[in-house]
Amino acid sequence: MDKKVIVVIPVYNVEHYLQRCVNSVLNQTYKNLEVIFVDDGSSDRCPEICDEYAERDSRVKVIHKKMEDSQAPVMRRLTALLRATSSHL
Repeated sequence: MDKKVIVVIPVYNVEHYLQRCVNSVLNQTYKNLEVIFVDDGSSDRCPEICDEYAERDSRVKVIHKKMEDSQAPVMRRLTALLRATSSHL
């Protein structure tokens, strides 16, 4: 059995690029994936786009969590690691 690979996608006000990014990941030939969006309180359509992907594809998980500016990069990744269902990131 193929090992599950986790892809963490930090999200913050990138609605113009988000769909292209996610489609690129989800359309890979390797299908045993889990995609975790960590949305840091985006003020554009990113939260809705993330939720739409999660509704359509069971491999997609979404975390909506506003981070403090000084902690944001590290906390986004840590938050995703805590939700991951595999050790292959």
